[in-house]
Parts: sequence; structure tokens; C-alpha cells
Amino acid sequence: MPRHFFDIHDGHSLMRDDEGQECSSYAAIRREAMETLPQVARDEIPKDGDQQAYTVLVRNEHNVTVYTATLMFSGLWVGDLPKPD
Repeated sequence: MPRHFFDIHDGHSLMRDDEGQECSSYAAIRREAMETLPQVARDEIPKDGDQQAYTVLVRNEHNVTVYTATLMFSGLWVGDLPKPD
């Protein structure tokens, strides 16, 4: 089974996956990317802003990017509430 590597880019830096995972199909690659992004975002969304995107770049065993996916967090305050510090 081919090994794929799921690197994460947060708009500032790239966190390379040196371990990778064996994926049996394109659907498995997509599913893993879809499961990875929310896990990363849940722990990494900055406390000091309301805009953040996370992109997973999937590389195959030949170091060629074969799939990308992006998850975007965007918050907006509305109404007369004072903005938090």
C-alpha cells in the first residue's frame, strides 16, 4: 500500500509529516485529510484573531503533492456587544 504524508500549513509555517500513512485509495487520502484538518484547527485556532486557514498538502512516496484541502475559520462580532480584549 502506498504511503502518503499529510503536511499542514497554517499561513505562516509548514509542519511536515515525516511519518506518513498508508492509504489504499484516493477516497482514503481525502478522508484522512478531512479528518486531520478539524483536529488541527480545534487545537490551533488563535485566541487573538478571528481569521485563520489551515491547509493540508498530501504528498505521495515520491514527494509529489497529490491532494490539498483547506479549512477556514472566520469569526465576526455583530451587534452592540463590546469587543473582547
